[in-house]
Amino acid sequence: MPDPAASSVNAAPAPDRRVPRAAATLVVVRDGGEHGGIEVLLARRKASDDQNSGAWVFPGGVVDAGDHAAQACCRGLDDAAASARLGLTTQGLDHYVSAVRECFEEVGLLFASRAGDASGELVRFDDDGGASSTQSLLAERGALHRGERALADLCRDHGLQLAVDSLVYLSHWLTPLGRPKRFDTRFFIAAAPAGQQASVDGVEMLELRWFRAADALAQGVELKLMTPTQKTLELVARFDRVAALLAWAAAPRDIARVLPRIGRGSQGVRPVLPDEYAWAEIGRLDPEGRGDACYDIQPGVAVRLSPRLIRVTANNGSIMTGPGTNTYLVGGGERNEWAAIDPGPLDERHVEAILAAAPGAIRWIFATHTHTDHSPAVAPLKARTGATVYGQRSRHAQWQDATFAPDVELSGGERFELPGPDGGKTTLRVIHTPGHASNHLCYLLEEERLLFTGDHVMQASTVVINPPDGDMAAYVASLRALIADEGDRLEWLAPGHGFLMAQPTRAMQWIIEHRLKREAKVLAALQAAPGGATPEALLGAVYDDVPARLHAMALRSLTAHLLKLEHDGKARRRGDAWLAS
Repeated sequence: MPDPAASSVNAAPAPDRRVPRAAATLVVVRDGGEHGGIEVLLARRKASDDQNSGAWVFPGGVVDAGDHAAQACCRGLDDAAASARLGLTTQGLDHYVSAVRECFEEVGLLFASRAGDASGELVRFDDDGGASSTQSLLAERGALHRGERALADLCRDHGLQLAVDSLVYLSHWLTPLGRPKRFDTRFFIAAAPAGQQASVDGVEMLELRWFRAADALAQGVELKLMTPTQKTLELVARFDRVAALLAWAAAPRDIARVLPRIGRGSQGVRPVLPDEYAWAEIGRLDPEGRGDACYDIQPGVAVRLSPRLIRVTANNGSIMTGPGTNTYLVGGGERNEWAAIDPGPLDERHVEAILAAAPGAIRWIFATHTHTDHSPAVAPLKARTGATVYGQRSRHAQWQDATFAPDVELSGGERFELPGPDGGKTTLRVIHTPGHASNHLCYLLEEERLLFTGDHVMQASTVVINPPDGDMAAYVASLRALIADEGDRLEWLAPGHGFLMAQPTRAMQWIIEHRLKREAKVLAALQAAPGGATPEALLGAVYDDVPARLHAMALRSLTAHLLKLEHDGKARRRGDAWLAS
């Protein structure tokens, strides 16, 4: 509801709409009828000057001062417990009260019980009980909405207790930066009260409908579902019955605040969620929320990641390379000289894109490793620029770029001082990271605490470890060494495929844990086959969570796991078969 103080002669200056205001939303659900599934109550907002104009939403709004005054009217939950649940130090109960109030104002459903009623049953609007009857209580909606009536007074006059213990805390959303109005919103969920009929207020809401969650999602564009509404509906659609949904929501769990970021790309301008790969990079490139950072990897398009760093992606996207191989340009400074890291596949169009993206001369070329999607373009780029080439030759011929011939062979530990912006420098330190390939190198950009990972860490998937050049034991050891030696200093990963990645240590630790879980499945499968089994026979059990179309690649990593178990003394070979030791 509008803040009643806004119309006061002595009202304070209007708050900055870019500062998030505390808000609460209530998702009201009921079990579906003959078609099954859970139904949710959605209301269509009137036209307005904000992003929610005309959208179908759950009832909710801003927490106001009157909500705090109504704490004394609450049932079954005090402020200390409510605040702890919401991760606040105080006034958490205000959010629960606000959700109850907004639901009553906007859709006419009141989560309240009669004071002194030991049963705790919610009030019904299908009775005819005199002064507290349906008509006298519902008549309060308009005055409450306009700020002419306080919720605490309504509860006192009608002998009500607010049933805040009927509400379950569901999620926490923060409006993206850059929006004209921003809200810090707590979402609650509750079963629709029996004996009450939802009705539109005609002020903020123009229409009400009960939707099966799946049906609302299917009409998402037509209904103009905002991102929090859509994601909430997706959650609800996972459950068949309200009881199961509420039990899941009420179980102990961490509820993180969700802050979407606005990006642009193939689907136009839209919110980008934290579980999307572009989210961290958008926050780095667009901290003010202008909406000009891209959530797509666009081949051939130069992306300025910092004053000293540019990315250009090759048009070689595939199941193995994700959106394509990234080439990074590093340098600048008064001499405007640049280094290229991983020129990519042998593709003349990509070489031209690298040259077009470089603001100045390319003087140095560095390769992370010599797989055919990373280094074949070294030779044509060197021919065009005369740059000095750095890297390691491959130790095995399979899957390798036979044309790679570095001018300077690296072994790890070298440091290169290149020019940098504003008279500074750009320092690259070489780290040998065998595992995916025996000659794999990472490059640490010291000034930005950023690690160019090649294929040592990929976004969106784990890399294939392909023996004999690939070595699972070496791979896990390299990851652990990076965490131990550089983890405290690292802030960003620049992978060979995908967007910049934040929280490097967390990303690498996840990979280690994932690999060890897979290794445990390999060992369990071996122990379940005392007579031994071939890698092909183990594949279905070990990679039962991987689509069959990927099993040929998974077989390579399975072999690498077996070799690591052999190295660790936990497995042995007998002919073509493997046995647990």
